[in-house]
Amino acid sequence: MQSFYPKQRELNQKSINYVLGIETSCDETGIAIYCAKKGLLAHSLYSQIDLHNPYGGVVPELASRDHTLKILPLVKETLKKADLEISALDGIAYCAGPGLAGALLVGAVFGRSLGWALSIPTLGVHHMEAHLLAAMLEEETPPFPFIALLVSGGHTLLAQVECLGQYEILGESVDDAAGEAFDKTAKLLGLSYPGGPAIAKLAEKGRPERFRFPRPMLNKPGLNFSFSGLKTFVSSTYKAANKDEQTKADIAYEFQAAVVDTLVSKAQDAMAQTGLKRLIVAGGVAANLVLRKQLDDMAKKTKTTLFYPRLEFCTDNGAMIAYLGYQRLYLGQKDDLAIKTATRLPLDKLN
Repeated sequence: MQSFYPKQRELNQKSINYVLGIETSCDETGIAIYCAKKGLLAHSLYSQIDLHNPYGGVVPELASRDHTLKILPLVKETLKKADLEISALDGIAYCAGPGLAGALLVGAVFGRSLGWALSIPTLGVHHMEAHLLAAMLEEETPPFPFIALLVSGGHTLLAQVECLGQYEILGESVDDAAGEAFDKTAKLLGLSYPGGPAIAKLAEKGRPERFRFPRPMLNKPGLNFSFSGLKTFVSSTYKAANKDEQTKADIAYEFQAAVVDTLVSKAQDAMAQTGLKRLIVAGGVAANLVLRKQLDDMAKKTKTTLFYPRLEFCTDNGAMIAYLGYQRLYLGQKDDLAIKTATRLPLDKLN
């Protein structure tokens, strides 16, 4: 597979100042404006949680239609927040993948068309690369190189990051991602979507001694993840147990503990394997407070420095797209006339 991004052209830093970011990869419509001199100027987000909650997960067709309805009003809202005219934009970045095919196309067609109308460059950017660099939007940013733990609904992976575009995948999920396992377990227990916050809330009432679930892949070499077996174990346990609220809380507690233990252990192994002492944690599951507490404890023991995006930038958002888009548009990378998206895009194939 050829690299996702076009080849670098002549540096164009004088003409790239204001960049519009568009995120429509799944069930959030995110818009943001990043400024080369001032940083993040404004961002807006519309979540489709209420739309998909009755189905227990994302319905792709409904997601695409809702992006189509929300994207233009959110662009206008964000421009107003930034006190900026649309003519002031110097570039547009949109999420080109990975994600849902129809949802990606909404953002790609809108972003590419708006760029053509304004005669400014556009660029489709990689969703997971944007998550990986979301911590760069904070005041305290990690210097390269570092380890990144990306944990979301669709992806779980560990990567060694040398610089922008240079990523080595150390381990990734071989089946369900951690966030996906949270969603499916929540649905099993009759909880709302998305599953992560629902499981975490119920787990607060759980008792730690009642159940003991396996910590998947910890007894195997390597840094890969697997949560499908854990999900099956939880399902079998729930079917055999009483369906009262305390049982659900106990299962939620132990399920969350199993996932967190696995993520923390693998992250610690990655730090030991590489010798690096800086760890970025990003993606929707990075907002889980139990995970953050155990990572903090691990970091203190191993003298590792932790970096997180703020909570609102852990889930999908336009700010991370705008920031990454600026970095790559600054290098002179831009789209050709074709509109390209992809539901699967390996992170280590970028340049």
